[in-house]
Amino acid sequence: MEHSYLAWHETLELHELVAFNSIGLMKLKRGIKEIQDNNLKGIYQQTIKELEMNVKELLQFYPQAPHPNNSSEYRNADSFLAGDLLAFAKTAVRNYGIAITETATPALRGVLKKQLNQAINCHERIFSYMYNNGLYPSYNLNELLQNDMMLAKKALSM
Repeated sequence: MEHSYLAWHETLELHELVAFNSIGLMKLKRGIKEIQDNNLKGIYQQTIKELEMNVKELLQFYPQAPHPNNSSEYRNADSFLAGDLLAFAKTAVRNYGIAITETATPALRGVLKKQLNQAINCHERIFSYMYNNGLYPSYNLNELLQNDMMLAKKALSM
């Protein structure tokens, strides 16, 4: 059963992947300039090439997403850094959640629970900042997807 449009839930996952890959791509492109070791530089170059392909492939699905429309300019330096912190906080929450399921030692489990709650609070702080400053239109799917496309294009053009 193939559809010519995306479901809402898969559109939101697509959004998360495009934003994650675009921010990572921008960070790698900025960081490669500082690398002295040729082997590490080669690894970065291959990763950049792969991330560029990932973003291009994922962007091909955006026309099938529910009703994207035009939006204003997106991602100045502060908003990029805020988005980077948001991605970090999301990843931290996921990583702590996974780590807790592998923990047998009660003392370690206690520390991980405490740190998981800190990561959740960090996510709440940065999300609230972004939402309140118009940087994360989480209740407007059209604007959210348009912002993703602008971020991805910026990352690909660097």
